[in-house]
Amino acid sequence: MSLRLLAAIAASFLLLCTTTHAGPRRIVSLNLCADQYLIALADPEQVASLSEYARDPSMSYYAERARAYPVAANAAEAVITLRPDLVIVNRLRKQETQAILKPRGYPTVELRPARTFEDIVEQTRQIAAAIGHPDRGEALIARMRAALAAIPPAGETRPVAAHYQRRGFITGTGTLLDEIMTRAGLENLAGRLGKKAVSRVSLEEIVAARPDYLLYSDRPAPGTDLGTDLLLHPVLAARYGAGRQLHLPGALTVCGGPSFPEAVAELYRQAHP
Repeated sequence: MSLRLLAAIAASFLLLCTTTHAGPRRIVSLNLCADQYLIALADPEQVASLSEYARDPSMSYYAERARAYPVAANAAEAVITLRPDLVIVNRLRKQETQAILKPRGYPTVELRPARTFEDIVEQTRQIAAAIGHPDRGEALIARMRAALAAIPPAGETRPVAAHYQRRGFITGTGTLLDEIMTRAGLENLAGRLGKKAVSRVSLEEIVAARPDYLLYSDRPAPGTDLGTDLLLHPVLAARYGAGRQLHLPGALTVCGGPSFPEAVAELYRQAHP
């Protein structure tokens, strides 16, 4: 075998090694929570599109960083045009889009809602493996664990807080926000009231239960709508002034993932001044 042929074979092998990627090259996210994982774990050139909400600062933890990524409508026609080799979906949403994509053989990963930190750990590993970067997933998990460990332990007495939302809904037990509240040294009033998931609680019940804090995702603004006006009721205004309100932006709590330690730390800071 000639030296020229050997050199050509070596060059071809080197080119193959440098261009072959273990993970997918054209990932499309139809899931706001998957957006966060892709920004944290994927190579930017792997991402063909983030979800249509990725740049919304009221919902997306990485809204600013998402501006550097392509964003497409969460419609089947838009996804097909992008020629993805992996589509990340939410099992409970955009089912009509999924019904069109699945028969066409697009590889799909379903991301279920996270309700605990261990769910977040599992999701991190799931996405990291699917996109070909399991080492980055383990590194992210280690950083999240370290950030949580740095938060001071809660005292024996936990203030009681209610996450009160427009139209009188309260976030119950068994939810991601419930775990955030627990790790931040708070007791979720929903547990005392026997409320799971998201339940409606009357203004009278809230007043009678006398939580130490009311927790809001967004600061209630007068005149927004009738549902929000409930949060500005004179009784609540009299009992829950600025010192008895907690505010945790929805972008920190809508999804599990990299935002979780920051959500816990921010809530702890406010609840234990």
